[in-house]
This record gives sequence, C-alpha cells and structure tokens, in this order.
Amino acid sequence: MQSPIDISSLLKAALAEDIGSGDITSNATIPQSMQTCFAMNARAEMVVCGLVFLPELFAMVDAWPMPSPVAPKSAPTSPEGRGNANGEAGEPLPSGKVEKREGRFSGEGMALTLHVADGDKVQAGTTLATISGPARALLSGERVALNLVQQLSGVATLTRRYVDAVAGTNAQILDTRKTVLGMRAAQKYAVRCGGGMNHRMGLYDAVLIKDNHIAVAGGVAQAIMAVKASVVKGITIEVECDTLMQLDEALATGCDTVLLDNMSNEQLREAVAKVDAHKRATGQAVKTEASGNVSLATVRGIAETGVDYISVGKLSHSAVAVDIGLDEA
Repeated sequence: MQSPIDISSLLKAALAEDIGSGDITSNATIPQSMQTCFAMNARAEMVVCGLVFLPELFAMVDAWPMPSPVAPKSAPTSPEGRGNANGEAGEPLPSGKVEKREGRFSGEGMALTLHVADGDKVQAGTTLATISGPARALLSGERVALNLVQQLSGVATLTRRYVDAVAGTNAQILDTRKTVLGMRAAQKYAVRCGGGMNHRMGLYDAVLIKDNHIAVAGGVAQAIMAVKASVVKGITIEVECDTLMQLDEALATGCDTVLLDNMSNEQLREAVAKVDAHKRATGQAVKTEASGNVSLATVRGIAETGVDYISVGKLSHSAVAVDIGLDEA
C-alpha cells in the first residue's frame, strides 16, 4: 500500500545524518557492481510498523549522490534525483507501490518484498521483508531502515499491550504530543497500527485548555469563554480539570471533552457520573479522558471507571525499540 503519511523530510534527514557525503566503509570494501539480498527478521514477538516506509527509504538510498573525488564539506540533505560523480542531478527518484501483503516494490536497481503488513502481530523468527539490489546501497541504508522499523514497531507493540489491557471496556487508548522530535506523524501512525487512537496532532488542530492556560486566563470559565469568542466554530474544545469543582465549571460553561488529570479512580467514577447527569439534564454529550500516571498495571482499573479515553504519553516517549535484524539472505 502507499505510505499513509509523508515522512520524506524525516527520511532525507536521517540518511544525510548517517551517510552524509558517502559510506566510506562500504565504498572501500564492496565492488560497485556487486548485488546482494538481505532479509529483515523479527527477533522477538512484536506488532510490526514502519515497513510501508521502506520503499521510499531504499529508493532514496539507491539515488543518493555518489561521492565526489573531494568530499563535500556538508552532507547532502535533499537528494531529489540520482546524482552523478559530480553531484549533479539526474533522473528523478523512482516511484512505486507496495501492496499490503506480499508487496513488491521495484525501483531503479532495488527490489523489496514485504511478507507481513504494518499492524500485524508476529512471532520471533518471522521474516518481515526481503530487499535485494546493489550491495553498497543496502549496506548504506541498513541502519536507518532498522532504526525506523525498530522504533515504530516498539511504539505499535506497546500500544497493543495497552489496548489489550482495556479490552471489553468502553475506554479507548490515546496518544499525546510527547513524541520524539521530528517523528510525530510516524509515531502517531505507529499508535494506530497498535490499535490506539490519535489525539490532536499539534497545537493547531484542536483546543486543549490546560492548567497553565486556566491559571493565566483567570479560571476555567474565563478560558472557555475566551476560546469561544475567538476560535472558529467547529474546532473541538477540551478542558483539563484537576478537580471535580473545575469539572462542574467546565460543564456549566460548555465544552466537548474534559481531561480528568491525575484523579483517583474514585474521583474518575464520580466525574463520569457528573458528565452522565449533565447529558440527561441538558442533552449535551461530553467525552471524558483520563490522563496522568497511567501504566499497564493501572490502565485496566482506570478503564473500568467508565471514561471514554485514556491518554498515555509512554506510548511514544518511553517505547523500547524492538529487536529486528537485517541479515544476508
């Protein structure tokens, strides 16, 4: 399938950081004409994510400018096409589609087969993908490819654990903005692959009135009214409530979602009851989100309070990269 998001800039930056002006080890030890094939193998149980980005990544590697006789002072950051020995632009990057299962991508000199799909849960020993082509290019792209798939699969795997932990309840698992710099879109895609849901992408696509906004604005009601007076209608308004008194104020003023921050399970149950009573009295449905100090040990109990969402910063900022290897096939 096509890449679900555009991470071209991330891939270019990662390759520029790693390859720079050229892979001097591979260029010195491997003949330019040599071809090889590598298999990407899972070394542990995991939920896979990031395979869909490999076609674009290896197309970029294959088209990376060849090193000049004198190395440039700075790494190339925008390899828009195949470069010649003088670093001049040549043919545009090859394009290709990769199917969801048993997908094959063929670029100029590269061939990639995906044996599983992003979102699949696999066991240790599963071959995720095979890549064949120029040995130099495969070796040059190995580390970036592994870093990307290992990290995103770690996010997807951890997300699936949280999703499984709340199965059978009303709660859905949300991510947060606590993401690795530059990888937000990719990490949020990984959360979806793990069965979770995305919260807002950034500060621009939804209103979340947090505690510091409330403090500066002078209160919950003042902050909500200011938003309603200035923000375009249709934008979701969420309000962070640290206390049940703040919740009462938010419901009375009007919002779409309440973020119940660092509340005990007893407080969460009472908050859900208040929201339900508000709906019966006014007809206005307000969603509830629990947040703060959520772990795999506590998430089930939080879900059983009846909240709609549970946001978990750990999904992105603390996910451990899974063990994946790239070995000659």
